[in-house]
Amino acid sequence: MKKLTLFAFLMLLTGVTGEVWSCTTFLMSGKHTPDGRPLLYKNRDTGTLDNALAYFTDGKYDYIGLVDSKESWKREVWGGFNSAGFAIMNSAAYNNNTGDTTKLADREGEVMKMALATCATLADFEKMLGDMPRPLGVDANFGVIDARGGAAYYETGNFSWKKIDANDPAIAPYGLVIRTNHSFTGTADAGFGYIRYEAASLALNMALARKKLDPQNLFNSISRNLAHALTAENLRDDIPASSADDRFRYFEDFIPRPSTASVMMVVGAAKGEDPSGAMMWTMAGFPLTTVAVPVWVSAGKNMPAVVSMKDNMHAPLCDAAMTLKSRLFPIKRGSGPKYINVAVLLNSEKTGILQKLEPVENEIFRTTAGMVAALPAKGKLQKEAILEHYKWLDSYIIQSYRELFGIEVK
Repeated sequence: MKKLTLFAFLMLLTGVTGEVWSCTTFLMSGKHTPDGRPLLYKNRDTGTLDNALAYFTDGKYDYIGLVDSKESWKREVWGGFNSAGFAIMNSAAYNNNTGDTTKLADREGEVMKMALATCATLADFEKMLGDMPRPLGVDANFGVIDARGGAAYYETGNFSWKKIDANDPAIAPYGLVIRTNHSFTGTADAGFGYIRYEAASLALNMALARKKLDPQNLFNSISRNLAHALTAENLRDDIPASSADDRFRYFEDFIPRPSTASVMMVVGAAKGEDPSGAMMWTMAGFPLTTVAVPVWVSAGKNMPAVVSMKDNMHAPLCDAAMTLKSRLFPIKRGSGPKYINVAVLLNSEKTGILQKLEPVENEIFRTTAGMVAALPAKGKLQKEAILEHYKWLDSYIIQSYRELFGIEVK
């Protein structure tokens, strides 16, 4: 029997376990957004489904990071932003190190933590990459934005990287760059995520055309996108009449996947604006069973409790979302975890999980917009206003999950 190539092995791994990290990401230059603020977005797929936010003060800049709910959270960050208005995330690429036999690997989380702790600009990040010893131990698309108008991907392997600049009209005429699990400068036709890339491209170009680039619309267009780009199936087109319908649908190669653990979207500071204006929306847990929560580095380490790591390293909202997710994917044996009961998510009776959460999230976005509109420019009063908003968020989310689902978010 011939040996499996690495690529064939990864394909097999994907089919059997779904454990290949399958993030869908994009970034957009502030030159092309209505308010001049750059956007950085990551729909995170991973084998560690428990995620939380952590506040770090261990570097040149304070920063908020999306972390795994395990001991590695202290040394690995999977996306975030810092007090200088610098933000970073990644997607695994799988085609930047073709033929490379280097054993050092999976250091992406360490690289991003280092960047958040030390970098303020894209130039800082480029210097950091240049100064790091080789091999880097990565195969990734790093997406980066800063408070000086910078927005770019760095398609990075063990020994080199290539910059994909969202401000280059020849590359990104509308300032938009999307990456799933292959690099465009890596080995052609290798890697993963081609179907999800197409789905994200269709959704984001429609958002661009309609000028609907607000975070709420982008969350719904991407992380709650139920259209399959290859089969043209859309689970929203033919929803079950009743919540009692127990027909299952195969749920692979949509943007949200059984392996989706969280979502993050950084709304950066506009060029020339105080970096404290940057903020991040986070969905802790499965995006079809959780709600978006905003955070600001400028408010300090006391973040909303529902998305923050507790002593057990879990975030309460992520745990609640996982509980609801189990209702969507109740079959655990064999390939059962790949099949979703759509009626539990959406139905004509409007009693599906996502349908119940929509008004909750609408209120979060509405109230947050009002708070931001009245926010003092900076300083102590701004911090106090944000902390008061955090208290409201915790109370509202805890009450909503209790009343709607009988789940205690604690």
